[in-house]
Amino acid sequence: MFQGSVRGRALALVALSGFLCLAVSAEAPAHAHHLIELSGLQPGALNGLLSGLAHPVIGPDHLLFLLALSLLGLQQRSRWILALLAVGLAGSALGLLMPGLPLAEVLVALTLALVAGVLLGWLPSVLVVPAMAIHGYVLSDAVLGWTTMPVFNYLAGLLISQGLLLLLALQVLRPLAARLSLAGRRCTALGLVGASVALALAMELG
Repeated sequence: MFQGSVRGRALALVALSGFLCLAVSAEAPAHAHHLIELSGLQPGALNGLLSGLAHPVIGPDHLLFLLALSLLGLQQRSRWILALLAVGLAGSALGLLMPGLPLAEVLVALTLALVAGVLLGWLPSVLVVPAMAIHGYVLSDAVLGWTTMPVFNYLAGLLISQGLLLLLALQVLRPLAARLSLAGRRCTALGLVGASVALALAMELG
């Protein structure tokens, strides 16, 4: 009875996460998960900063990845936050210098499945570091062709926004996530896999 109820909740969570991610992704044009494209504003110093602040929040793949890190029980959280921010910034710099990585958006979506693997103990937690680099790489795509000042402000906005989200995930949400039972972690992992697949399909179909 208990196993059946857990399985039912897991399947419902997978279906719900997949539906929500597809719905959110369908609301915006492909590769338009940042403020400048959504609002039709012109790149500028202030708009670059605002776009950087907003992008990790209104992009469901980035937001889910950062918040899902609360589930992993990472120790020495301040060091993790600094390391992930640095790696994300390095990924963005690489994206500006060498854009056009094939299937980069799909790889970003699949980082949610990677977090699920870490949550279940199948993968080492250190893999979230290159995953963060992939997110940084894709986030740089929004500012290709911009002038120096808007790009600099956009990257500053990204650092602030991602830093706050990581602080929320690793300092505020972590104690709540730590209360999850084994069955709860498995359900959550399945939900993350469902979200990962849904987002990957949305990116491909978009």
